[in-house]
Amino acid sequence: MTHDIPHDLDFDLAKLAAEKAAESYAERFTEYDYSAKWVSNDRVELGFSVMGKRLTGAMTVRARKLELELDVPFMFRPFRGKALEIIEREAKAWLLKAKKGEL
Repeated sequence: MTHDIPHDLDFDLAKLAAEKAAESYAERFTEYDYSAKWVSNDRVELGFSVMGKRLTGAMTVRARKLELELDVPFMFRPFRGKALEIIEREAKAWLLKAKKGEL
């Protein structure tokens, strides 16, 4: 299941915003063994550990949207919405900075 974050940026700016978002997660979530790896020009795979469980996901840069995928173990499904909310809020902030030319 994907979660879309709409944007109106060209690809390069949207990718820069996604890169900055992925970097900022590393700074904010160091205690969760956060990882981010760009596996293609438009896709970064993300992961972090909570209570001994590894959660993985990806953000893909598309025309007009960022696509988020989050694979959440069954016991953490009640928190999936909150995790997506946090990721989306951070990504939107970076998209806005990119739009304003602040990156």
